[in-house]
Amino acid sequence: MRRDVTKYGFSTRSIHAGEEPDYEAGATGDVVPPLHLTTTYVWYNPSKPVSEYDYVRSSNPTRKAYETKLAAIENVKYGLAFASGMAAETAILQALTSSGDHIIGFDDLYGGTRRLFDKVYTNLLISYIDLNDLEKFEATIRPETKIVWIESPTNPLTKICDIAAVAKVAHKHGLVVVVDNTFLSPYFLKPTELGADIIVHSTTKYIGGHSDVLGGAVLMSDDDLYEKVKAIQNNCGAVLSPFDSYLNMRGIKTLSVRMEQHQKNAFVVARYLEGHPKVNRVLYPGLESHPQHELVKRQSSGFGGMLSFELKGTLEDAEKFMGQLTLFVTAESLGGVESLIELPSKMTHVHVDKSVREAIGISDTLIRVSVGIEDVKDLIADLEQALDSIN
Repeated sequence: MRRDVTKYGFSTRSIHAGEEPDYEAGATGDVVPPLHLTTTYVWYNPSKPVSEYDYVRSSNPTRKAYETKLAAIENVKYGLAFASGMAAETAILQALTSSGDHIIGFDDLYGGTRRLFDKVYTNLLISYIDLNDLEKFEATIRPETKIVWIESPTNPLTKICDIAAVAKVAHKHGLVVVVDNTFLSPYFLKPTELGADIIVHSTTKYIGGHSDVLGGAVLMSDDDLYEKVKAIQNNCGAVLSPFDSYLNMRGIKTLSVRMEQHQKNAFVVARYLEGHPKVNRVLYPGLESHPQHELVKRQSSGFGGMLSFELKGTLEDAEKFMGQLTLFVTAESLGGVESLIELPSKMTHVHVDKSVREAIGISDTLIRVSVGIEDVKDLIADLEQALDSIN
């Protein structure tokens, strides 16, 4: 019996969407869809393929199942899977912009996104502003403006954007609203329900969830936007492999339980750091001290597992602290089951000019943490011994 998974809750959809067992006569009845590794497909004759598939770059049964699952957990019509988050962002830009077009981005965008805008798409005009200043946002719109690019929370300052308010202004001017939903994941935030037109993910992070598979995704419900981005996916070919699609499908099945534990641990870590005398400030949307705590409560169902904190002292103090950690792993990326920690000024945002970093609040001692799902008492003990090692 076929199931309409759209009527079910998030966890049920994350497990069953895209994975309908085959009940047809002669089928094997796999509960988990098989991994299709073929690169090409047979045709009856030059005019008639055996199935909807002809070549793996265009489509693949495993990737299609994964894209169906992605769309189901974001409550949208279409999902497109890419070889990386940057490939997904590139596809959006290729599909929706031309030389001379203008993009307005939130001022604290991920360093890789800014590098893509500033170093690769030099034929585009980019403005970085605080999008919560709606008057400034509207004044920044030009005739050639095409896209508003949002992260919420931002990386690494966890700034929250009022997506609904920005989308209302953007749509009045015919702009496409893109929201990077990597940090909160579809479990805690549904951007299209707030007015976003396109959602982009680095699925390497929470969706994959185990730091072992690279990927990106673009999701939307608009037919025209889908056709444009789909054409770039096929023509440029930065598609996700069948095996990586399989791994991401497996990761999604535990997304809800992982996100709950990430958040639970992040609360404990954030409160511990907020009370420590060697910490200047903690940025975690779940804390009442966060400047946009009420906004994130209003537009999302949770706060996620990402936080940043600023040590008192110098860059050398921050580097010494990180060097003393034994359980937290110093590494870029985020969203895996293990706790990762990094120094944006030297790692993820090293390519952003120091003056720009400082202007938006990324100091030399700002540290970003992806809180994992380990026993939280062990995480606190590791932080404590490392903090004790610095002046």
